[in-house]
Amino acid sequence: MPLRRARDVTVISIRDVHKIFRQGEAEVRALAGVSLDIASGDFVSIMGPSGSGKSTLLHLMGGLDAPSAGEIVIDGTPIARMSDDEITIFRRRKIGFVFQFFNLLPTYSAEENVALPLLLDRRRAREVRTRVDAALEQVGLAHRRRHRPDELSGGEMQRVAIARALVIDPVLILADEPTGNLDTRTGEQILALIRDANRARGCTVVLVTHDARAASYATRTITFKDGRVDGAAAPPA
Repeated sequence: MPLRRARDVTVISIRDVHKIFRQGEAEVRALAGVSLDIASGDFVSIMGPSGSGKSTLLHLMGGLDAPSAGEIVIDGTPIARMSDDEITIFRRRKIGFVFQFFNLLPTYSAEENVALPLLLDRRRAREVRTRVDAALEQVGLAHRRRHRPDELSGGEMQRVAIARALVIDPVLILADEPTGNLDTRTGEQILALIRDANRARGCTVVLVTHDARAASYATRTITFKDGRVDGAAAPPA
């Protein structure tokens, strides 16, 4: 069983982070000096209009891209200073991802998709089976374990993606518009699963969304505008 982590310890520390993209000779400043802290066990939603920098920040927190300037520390590790190999291993062991388009391997079954990060990390077969069984059970898909993505509904595919994120017992779950391709009822079920994982496991969750309904599942909402933090508050009751 995963250990429940202590709360109120800073697990994400972001200091004066900038991100500049080049488009030909022009520069696009996606982030302009972002600083914030997120505590262990927190469930934070990040909202803002398209182009506000919220998804860029999520990708930087996940080590999928590097900042142009500034520092990002995840679970005590300054990830911007890591090599490509180091950040790959760090992501595999510490960070679970849930994307809008699921990012499942189409020729793999549900259980094979969930097992993939453990197999890449060369975990023992018995541990892989135990963890995969527990993760699929938690998201209610044990009975669909041998089905491929094209045999699953959108909601079921997202449940597989959540199980894949949970199977490593992550310090951090990063969710980028996880309900964007789902109907309202299914989306609410997915958000409830993420919230329940946050409460049961104590893992930190950062959810990027443009949807106020989705943001209401978080305990704190941070708004972005023009590459900067525009406000931070608890969602309305």
